[in-house]
Amino acid sequence: MDYKDVIVCSFFTDDDYYRAHADNLRKNLENLGLAYELREIQKQEGEEWPDICRKKIGFIADVCAQHPDKKVFWIDVDCNLLSIPDYVVNTTADLIGFTRGFGPALKIGYEGRARFWEPCFWGLNTTSQARKLIVDAHNLEKASTLRATDDYFLEEAWRANAANLTFQIIPSGCVVGRGNSTQNAFFTFGSSGNVAEFKGKVEQHTRAGGGKKKKSLRARGLSVAKKIEDLLPSGTARKLRRMVDGSGITGLLVAGKAPKGDPARTASLNSILAEGKNGTTESLEAVVAKFQASYIPTKVEANTIDAAKTFSLYATKPATEEVLLAWWPRPFPGNFGDWLSPLIVSNYTDAKIFHQSVSRVAKKDHIIGLGSIGRFIKSNSIVCGTGISTDDLELNNSAEYVSVRGPITAEVVKKSGGPDVDSFGDPGILLSRIIPITRGATNGRLALVRHFTHLAIPLVKPANMDELDVLVGHPTDIRALLEELNKYDAVVTSAMHIYISCQSYGIPCALITFDGFEDAVHGNGIKYRDYSMGVGLPAINPTAVALDLTSVNFDDIIKDLVVSQEKMDEVEDAIRRSLTILANKS
Repeated sequence: MDYKDVIVCSFFTDDDYYRAHADNLRKNLENLGLAYELREIQKQEGEEWPDICRKKIGFIADVCAQHPDKKVFWIDVDCNLLSIPDYVVNTTADLIGFTRGFGPALKIGYEGRARFWEPCFWGLNTTSQARKLIVDAHNLEKASTLRATDDYFLEEAWRANAANLTFQIIPSGCVVGRGNSTQNAFFTFGSSGNVAEFKGKVEQHTRAGGGKKKKSLRARGLSVAKKIEDLLPSGTARKLRRMVDGSGITGLLVAGKAPKGDPARTASLNSILAEGKNGTTESLEAVVAKFQASYIPTKVEANTIDAAKTFSLYATKPATEEVLLAWWPRPFPGNFGDWLSPLIVSNYTDAKIFHQSVSRVAKKDHIIGLGSIGRFIKSNSIVCGTGISTDDLELNNSAEYVSVRGPITAEVVKKSGGPDVDSFGDPGILLSRIIPITRGATNGRLALVRHFTHLAIPLVKPANMDELDVLVGHPTDIRALLEELNKYDAVVTSAMHIYISCQSYGIPCALITFDGFEDAVHGNGIKYRDYSMGVGLPAINPTAVALDLTSVNFDDIIKDLVVSQEKMDEVEDAIRRSLTILANKS
């Protein structure tokens, strides 16, 4: 068998035990015809087994860097290969290895274990994803002050990159002495005894998964509540829903539960989010630095850190006055439309902006603005431009209504026993005033921006179409997205506030949804008509298009509509009045 695309690596310390094993492994690899790198390292004064083990990460990273075109396999120096199967050598996966503890097929991965991979034998392909994993592991190992071994840093890199990696598990029966058969066994495992000696003395992960998931008390409560609502007459159900939404009970029932995993890690991430919302800059920087020195953030964790920094940006404005503002912050780092709320309100006040949870109890007076979050209006809400996604609601009739998104929302307010509201307009129409961008010569192309619930839909895009990401929350990122949109001939979007932004700047735009996914965006579609009528433009519904966008004639559905300056004046006035009302209540 030709092994020209493979190299096996290991290292050993300058003592009789490991040097003898290195000589044995060298003969083993030479007999198999495998290229290898075995390196002797000097054990420095004061270094112990964990200190040596963590050096594996830098060593493997170095071998990968020296051999970018070879698959790199690590093997512990006291292990051996009887052979190396073709499916291992020619793997197409980014990462290949045994699961922790050489678990059999029915008990692999995190079933009762803290880490996924067994670190004594594993391989990395030549792909960019595989090489990123070892680079991430090495960067953390260099920066971390934790006392940890190589498998800690491998696990961190795995958790951070797993969503983007292909991987292949070697069956546990391939280990001599494991399983019911040795027919395909090719790997012999050695143990120095150091693992047992240092167990509990080095950093460990806790279980990332477990057995059968039981429904939490919260989940059972939500299920019962839904069943009760389904049994009630529609009018009574609407009143009950209004009470539950307005009281904050909904927030308790639907709040995301922290995933199973390392409690210290989860607590650290929660602390980051809390410090960001509180606007305690130095504390935020400290807890972020501590987290990054201990873990490689997953994509979700990195997005949470970014969101915390954006919360902090608004909460640390140089002012003594404070504004409590309700908006929907998830998914992190932020959905463009939802995070327009603090950006826009902040433009009309020098006050610090603090976040009020939409679905939780509101102890203080607050403004509730942009978004389809009308069902969460509370008695101490000051409503400014808020809308609804379905009209099968009963809204809080005790709130202070300054303006709503459009006449459909206003009608529901009135039917709920609330006041007549005659000031309309989504605050998103003000973007062209808040972030003025000169729209010059365009690039001859179309931009596609999907609603975040549509991101996973497999689409075929035409050659003249580029896709832009809707998940941005920081004002710098929002500005960058708006600048990009203004470079295009036209925009195609399933995200309503991208559509609204285009009508603020005068960018031709098509509002779409996708065949078979019309219900992915919450609501019954009235929010689009509500918005359009609220700003004095023709009512519109999204056009359902095929997933093969090359078959769509976008010229037929692109509209060139612009919101009037008079309507923008009206919406600006509503925001200023809302801020004044809140200040007088404080």
